[in-house]
Amino acid sequence: MVSSDSVNSRVETLAGSGISTIPKEYVRPKDELVNIGDIFEQEKNNEGPQVPTIDLKEIESDNEKVRAKCREELKKAAVDWGVMHLVNHGISDELMDKVRKAGKAFFDLPIEQKEKYANDQASGKIQGYGSKLANNASGQLEWEDYFFHCVYPEDKRDLSIWPQTPADYIEATAEYAKQLRELATKVLKGLSLGLGLDEGRLEKEVGGLEELLLQMKINYYPKCPQPELALGVEAHTDVSALTFILHNMVPGLQLFYEGKWVTAKCVPNSIVMHIGDTLEILSNGKYKSILHRGMVNKEKVRISWAVFCEPPKEKIILKPLPETVSEDEPAMFPPRTFAEHIQHKLFRKSQEALLPK
Repeated sequence: MVSSDSVNSRVETLAGSGISTIPKEYVRPKDELVNIGDIFEQEKNNEGPQVPTIDLKEIESDNEKVRAKCREELKKAAVDWGVMHLVNHGISDELMDKVRKAGKAFFDLPIEQKEKYANDQASGKIQGYGSKLANNASGQLEWEDYFFHCVYPEDKRDLSIWPQTPADYIEATAEYAKQLRELATKVLKGLSLGLGLDEGRLEKEVGGLEELLLQMKINYYPKCPQPELALGVEAHTDVSALTFILHNMVPGLQLFYEGKWVTAKCVPNSIVMHIGDTLEILSNGKYKSILHRGMVNKEKVRISWAVFCEPPKEKIILKPLPETVSEDEPAMFPPRTFAEHIQHKLFRKSQEALLPK
């Protein structure tokens, strides 16, 4: 039985109700409304810094010089930005299209059908269909619904909560997760070498093949009647080691770079990759976990497929690797488990929310 309360709590329901002003819970504080303008115009702006595009075609080239050049470009983007568009990443356009079509088909279902997959955050059941609950002192909400599930390794998935409609959702998403896991290994090798480590070191430090979890969150941002007042996702850094993002070519990602919000372009057939807090900690801040946010608009629904590559919650102590620490560069982060790092961020956020605006 689907309750009317849960249906009414979805942003999609609100967006489709014909409202011209958004409820106050979705209006962001004034200090967050800086540089929220027309996202389509902002995406066309070619002035100022631009998110780098990294071509991975030669990352495993037989030619050592060619391979080293590719890895150097990857390292530079991780050091300077902590986010990049990956092209020639080895995942076919066809597979990416299948994933996008399957995810869109799920969100195109009537809300009552999607509610069968609803999560229950209060009881700790975080996988499934949901919307953000106000979890800070200001009671702020975000203009999005989502579907969240663990997609890799195979023995840690729960296929019973994956969408059964459309019919190819499971097959397309599972194959994409498998190929993303291979891409993560390639990237982690390059980033390890960039720190002067053995190529397998970072992968081992984040859990290796058995323990690194890939969690997919499909973000669904309905059209918003007042996009200049709302955010799809508020400003944050990812806790993951790496995050890979597909989108439906509707702009919305903004990065806080050198004191300004920069709008990411939509690069065809690319995958956006973020360095997360986990790699920032292990590299002692050499690789950046960049602050970013998701914008909304009046004209087009935006959908993104974010896959967070996360270390196990308790098994590994995250701290700067000894090779990244010296007298001149002391450790910037205290030792914490991944779970403790998440709790630390949530606590800090709740404290900040209590401060007068």
